[in-house]
Amino acid sequence: MKFLLTTVCVAWILISSAQCASNAWCYHLPACNEAVWSAIVPQYCDGTRQSPIDIVPSDAKPDPELTQFTFHNFDSKSALESMENTGQTVKVRFGSGVEISGGGLSEPYDSLQFHLHWGNGTSHPGSEHTVDGKRYPMELHIVSSKSSYNGNITQTIADPTGLSALGFFIEEMSNDEIAEPESWKMLTSYLGSILYKDDSVLMEPGISLDDLLDGVDRTKYYRYLGSLTTPDCNEAVVWTVFKEPIKVSKDLIDLFSTTVHISDSSSPFMINNYRNIQPMQPVMTN
Repeated sequence: MKFLLTTVCVAWILISSAQCASNAWCYHLPACNEAVWSAIVPQYCDGTRQSPIDIVPSDAKPDPELTQFTFHNFDSKSALESMENTGQTVKVRFGSGVEISGGGLSEPYDSLQFHLHWGNGTSHPGSEHTVDGKRYPMELHIVSSKSSYNGNITQTIADPTGLSALGFFIEEMSNDEIAEPESWKMLTSYLGSILYKDDSVLMEPGISLDDLLDGVDRTKYYRYLGSLTTPDCNEAVVWTVFKEPIKVSKDLIDLFSTTVHISDSSSPFMINNYRNIQPMQPVMTN
């Protein structure tokens, strides 16, 4: 039964919004916050390969196998299909055909969704990973699974490299620009349609992943083996954390912590939805 629960919950993280351990954990309530995740899922959340971590650039070891990625259909204006308020994050689901390969990965991975982590506006940063102790305002995670498993979640989570997560820091623009860049203005325009938990909205064609990642040098990154950062905390993730951040205007960053709720209209806004730093893991770089 525990394995079935684990499988269903990973499916929730990767693809759907099935109700399972997603209701058993949270970020802030004492009965279900991070302090008790290891009791909720002791098999994984109390493991030895947990994420996120603090990345210390001076300690990262060069690895010549960390080559450039190939991003398939990241330029598609219709790849982003829907946006959902899960009660713990904002998740954008992809259509089929989005894929990554190269980048030192053992095989192609099918990209399934991205979700975001944030603090409480730009004044209280909320990225999950940190760099030399610096926490960024937000972090975007693109989650992918090995193509050879054809969506078989049981096989995916049994493989210590079954999942790939691409982490992108989000930083406030240094000037006083408003509603920039345009791709993020379009993305955040959907937040008003997912105010409450389990709300979802279909997205119109018009934004690509390349648009959202514009300005980031995707040839420069860190690599380590870690876990999902939410229960069930499966230690099955090849992490890639890019060195350069996405630049977004302050007003758009602030929308995440002032628009969507963790439940219904009487519940608090979704803020500080990030896991604390876990013990350091060996980090490679290119």
